[in-house]
Amino acid sequence: MGWMTRFLSAVVFLAIGVLFAPETFGSKSDGQHPPKLATFLKLAHLLCFSTAFGAALWVTFIGGIIMFKNLPRHQFGNLQSKMFPAYFSMVGVCCAVSVCSFGYLHPWKTASASEKYQLGFILAAFAFNLSNLFVFTPMTIQMMKERHKIEREANIGEEVGWTKNQEVAKVNPKLSAMNKKFGMIHGLSSLANIFSFGCLAMHSWYLAGKLDL
Repeated sequence: MGWMTRFLSAVVFLAIGVLFAPETFGSKSDGQHPPKLATFLKLAHLLCFSTAFGAALWVTFIGGIIMFKNLPRHQFGNLQSKMFPAYFSMVGVCCAVSVCSFGYLHPWKTASASEKYQLGFILAAFAFNLSNLFVFTPMTIQMMKERHKIEREANIGEEVGWTKNQEVAKVNPKLSAMNKKFGMIHGLSSLANIFSFGCLAMHSWYLAGKLDL
């Protein structure tokens, strides 16, 4: 994760620079740009946004549910612990590129109220993904591993779908306490992911309004 942290840090600083000093990167205050550059930036924004939105939709509402219903619970958790850092990294990079391209095409000083709101939505999605990548996901994975260890000692965790965890937790104070900690952090992570998806959904509505079919 070291290289990803450095890469995302560079992208964050680039995005901040584009937002608050777009003229440094050649952005015109009147919003007029060479046609080829404008087309390239629009393409970058559209591809990165659609990738982030599609990935969030699949992971949150489809892929995760299918895996949960068909994999042994510990296997499902271990798979998620490998998948989520990659997922949040990819969505974070896509949001950063979208912020840069949208901010370049619509400089803050001359942007309309609607464009400023949209930039805010993309920034919020970016921030929620970073909070998951660097704060909630590492904590969730660590607590998951600790809970798996306790569950293996109780000979549970290999069941598919419905878990025996709650039944065992009633007579195992250690597991009960770990469940509360894990549930809180996992809940915050899920909430941040849902908020990020909601922000992307709001931007999708804005983009749909720009289409002339």
